[in-house]
Amino acid sequence: MEVAGVDGSERCRVRVWFGDHVVADYSAEAELAARYAEAMSRRFAGLKVTSEPIPVTDPSQYRSLPGERLWEVAPK
Repeated sequence: MEVAGVDGSERCRVRVWFGDHVVADYSAEAELAARYAEAMSRRFAGLKVTSEPIPVTDPSQYRSLPGERLWEVAPK
């Protein structure tokens, strides 16, 4: 299974938990996700913070939108 972002970098999902409830959910390239997890662990010292890789079966899942052309609407 592949774990990759647009540029081929690994992506991770970070969650901050309050008991069984997710109070923050963030995904990014592994380096940014690690920094976010570290910051959230300091800020919310009593809460569980998890980080896990995001499995990707279709790399196109992370492609950005092609641009503003999608949102152009001709006046009637």
